[in-house]
Amino acid sequence: MQVFTLVREVFSRKAAIDWMLLVPALLIVAAGLITMNAFTGENLFFEKQLISISVALVAFYFATQVDTDMLKRTNVLVTLFVLMSLLLLVLFGLGHVAKGAQSWFKFGSFAFQPTDAMKLLLVLILSKYFSRRHVEIAHFRHILISGIYAFIPFVLVLLQPDFGSAMIIFLIWFGMILVSGVSKKHLALVFLVGAIAFGGLWVGLLKPYQKDRIATFLNPLADIRGAGYNSYQSTIAVGSGQVLGKGVGYGTQSRLHFLPEYQTDFIFSAFAEEWGLVGVAILFGIFTLLIGRILMIALVGATNFEMLYGMGVAIFFIAHFVVNIGMTIGLLPVTGVTVPFMSFGGSHLLIEFTALGLLVSMKNRARPAHRSALKNEFLGV
Repeated sequence: MQVFTLVREVFSRKAAIDWMLLVPALLIVAAGLITMNAFTGENLFFEKQLISISVALVAFYFATQVDTDMLKRTNVLVTLFVLMSLLLLVLFGLGHVAKGAQSWFKFGSFAFQPTDAMKLLLVLILSKYFSRRHVEIAHFRHILISGIYAFIPFVLVLLQPDFGSAMIIFLIWFGMILVSGVSKKHLALVFLVGAIAFGGLWVGLLKPYQKDRIATFLNPLADIRGAGYNSYQSTIAVGSGQVLGKGVGYGTQSRLHFLPEYQTDFIFSAFAEEWGLVGVAILFGIFTLLIGRILMIALVGATNFEMLYGMGVAIFFIAHFVVNIGMTIGLLPVTGVTVPFMSFGGSHLLIEFTALGLLVSMKNRARPAHRSALKNEFLGV
């Protein structure tokens, strides 16, 4: 198969690849491919996903070669942040509408969602910000300033409207606030501000269908033929898999198209129906190995920046995973969030493998930090 040929060619070059990091990600990719290939009818998802994986693996390799010291420079990160924010603004004029959201740049058969890149950039810029201010994190102004970095893309994404990605952006910021050592009283204040902000969003920004999804979350069976249909069908698919599953290619909910978006938003439901509780447990175990390896690399980072970046990537993936699984089993509202490495789509795969590649680059270049380098974290150099 072409994807495996490309993997062999790319990694035959001399490079320190962390296979304990890459293999779990590839296993999750394989789970998605197997599920997609089981769909019947005229279906190009499998073939297109192979191409996306090939591109993502090339991006992973080149990311491992990046001199990540460049990403510690404030002017570089701020410039990228401004450019990415402008790109999100351009979407409102030139973006392609898909699933009710104007979130994509479409070039023929190729489409790119810049929101995914903004999530990774937010991890990088917050890692830089907190790496030189973690000692004085008790000052509430740092929570506010970091919040501005998250608030700008949050609003731009929410207005597309893409409630799911906006939620992930918030969770990345909130998670990195937690690992940065925020005080409990400030944490309580953040919760209060979040509640007030949600009230404002409900009154002024959320679309009727988004309100319906949240109302359906509170009472999923209230409208199973309307707003609650997706959640209801997904729950049926997950439950019908029972312990051992129905077998690959025998998932009736996806095969008969009762399950909507079974290749993207609800691929976990399709997987659970075919593989059952045993398969789900294995998938969760593989994802745990991936997150565990990311955190292990983070903990041996040369400076606070590398440590915070690794934790931020873990938060990024966990947020996606938890929100998606939560919505597929009726514990969270349906938001259109993908499963990392598993769902169909090239944009999120490209960014996810790039995130891992940068982590490997930081690990390969890790060395005991000189005292002047540590001092620069606080001076903003």
